[in-house]
Amino acid sequence: MPAKDIFHNAVKHALEKDGWLITDDPIYLDFGGVEIYIDLGAEKIIAAEREGEKIAVEVKSFIGGSAISQFHTALGQFINYRTALNQEQPERELFLAVPNITYETFFKLELVQIVIQSQNLKLLIYEPEQEVIERWIR
Repeated sequence: MPAKDIFHNAVKHALEKDGWLITDDPIYLDFGGVEIYIDLGAEKIIAAEREGEKIAVEVKSFIGGSAISQFHTALGQFINYRTALNQEQPERELFLAVPNITYETFFKLELVQIVIQSQNLKLLIYEPEQEVIERWIR
């Protein structure tokens, strides 16, 4: 099993605070000859309008190293994970979890915004210290 991201538990706690039940830590898929581990699976259990909603979350910290290089890796993972998830668990919506500071700086750059839109990336913006979700971007 792959190592957990440094902010894995912060995102897990943020989801729980937001009314999500963690159902998988991680989600394991064996699809097309490849083993895939998506960081978290969760189900909404509180708000009636979202009850039964299922998500998968890939957590990224974007600390250290090149932001664009880390983005390339995260984007590739997201596309592969979404493809496998659509085949194996189509009821789940995949989100890329990104720290708020990274979103406010790097993710607001024009190129990154165009990629997010063209690739239909769904983002969960979190604050790692407070362990809260600040924003969902569908």
